[in-house]
Amino acid sequence: MRRRRPPVRRTTALALSALLLPALAACGSNDGDKNGDAKDAKKDGATTAQSTDQLVIYSGRNEELISPIIEKLEKATGTEVEVRYGDSAELAAQILEEGERTKAGLFFSQDAGALGALSQAGLLADLPQKSLEKVDKAFRGSEGDWVGVSGRSRVIAYNPEQADKAPDSVHDLVEPEWKGKVGYAPTNASFQAFVTGMRVLEGDEATLKWLKGLKANGAKQYAKNGAILDAVDSGEVSLGLINHYYWYEKAAEVGADKLKAKIHFLPGGDPGALINAAGVGVLKDGGQDAAAVKAVDYLLSDEAQTYFAEQTKEYPLASGVTSAVKDLPPLDSLDAPEIDLGKLDSLQQTLEMLKEAGLV
Repeated sequence: MRRRRPPVRRTTALALSALLLPALAACGSNDGDKNGDAKDAKKDGATTAQSTDQLVIYSGRNEELISPIIEKLEKATGTEVEVRYGDSAELAAQILEEGERTKAGLFFSQDAGALGALSQAGLLADLPQKSLEKVDKAFRGSEGDWVGVSGRSRVIAYNPEQADKAPDSVHDLVEPEWKGKVGYAPTNASFQAFVTGMRVLEGDEATLKWLKGLKANGAKQYAKNGAILDAVDSGEVSLGLINHYYWYEKAAEVGADKLKAKIHFLPGGDPGALINAAGVGVLKDGGQDAAAVKAVDYLLSDEAQTYFAEQTKEYPLASGVTSAVKDLPPLDSLDAPEIDLGKLDSLQQTLEMLKEAGLV
C-alpha cells in the first residue's frame, strides 16, 4: 500500500536560496542539519526503502496531480511507493542536506533547475541510455543523469480588445506603449525559472536592466499565473507572462469561446519562449536504483505521458507521444531558445537580482 510521507518543512524563498547554494558548493556534504529538515525526516516514523520492490519519491509536483499516476505506477511496476511532497527547490535542498543518508530513491522535480543542482552536486545516478533516448536531448540532463517527463512553454497572454496582438519579444514589454499594462508574478517559481533562463542566455547585466525596466514601466504584480490570466481576461491588464497550460486548462474549464484572453507563443528563440521541463532523477545514494529506473520508464510510458498531457495540458516529452489538446501547437513547432535546462539551478542569484530590481 502506498504511504504518504509528511511534507518537507517550508521556508521562505530567500532562506532556501541561502541554504541551497552553499550546500551545492559543499557537494551535498552531510555535516549536520542546518535547517532541521533532515532531522525531522528521521522522526516521521517511515522506514527507508532499500529493496528493489520499494521506492521513496521526493516529489516537487503536487499531491493532487501526482497521486493518481503514482497509483498507476505501483500497479504497472509492482513497486510499493512512499511519497514526500514539497517545493522542488526545498526538496533539492533536503536531498543535499541528507547527502549519502538520503531516504529518497527518486526525485520528481517541477522544474529542471532543481535537478541541475543535484546533478552538479554529483548526487544523481546515470540513467540507462534506453531511458534517455526516449526524450530529446533538449529536455534531459547533459550528464545523462536526469530526464524530462513533461514540458511547458512560456507565453504572453493578451486581451485582443486592448491589444491587436502580443509583442514578439519580452524585451518589448518595457516600452512606453505597455506602461502599466503588463502582469507578472515575481515570486512564482515559473517566472523565476524564466528569469534564470534569461540570465543564462543574455547575461546578468542585460537581465537586471530588463527587470528594472519592467518595474519602471509600471508592470503589475500578481501571486500566480492563474491570477495573471484572469486579469488579462477581465481587461485589468493588457498582457501577462504565464505558462501556456494555464490558458488551455481555463479553456477546458469554461470553454475557449468564453475566454477573451488569447496567448502568443514567441518566435525567434526569445527568452520569453523558454520551455522548461518537469523531470526525474535517480538518487545515487538512495539504494533503490532498480525500482527508481522502473519508475522513470513508467513515467515515460504512453499511459503516463498521456496522463500529463490530459490532466495538466503540458507537452508530453517521450518520443511517439503527442498531445490531443485542441489547438495546442506541436512541441516541435515552437521556436524556443537553445539552453541547457540544467543550468537553471542558480536560484540564489536570480532571487538576489529580483530583490536588487525591487521586484520582491
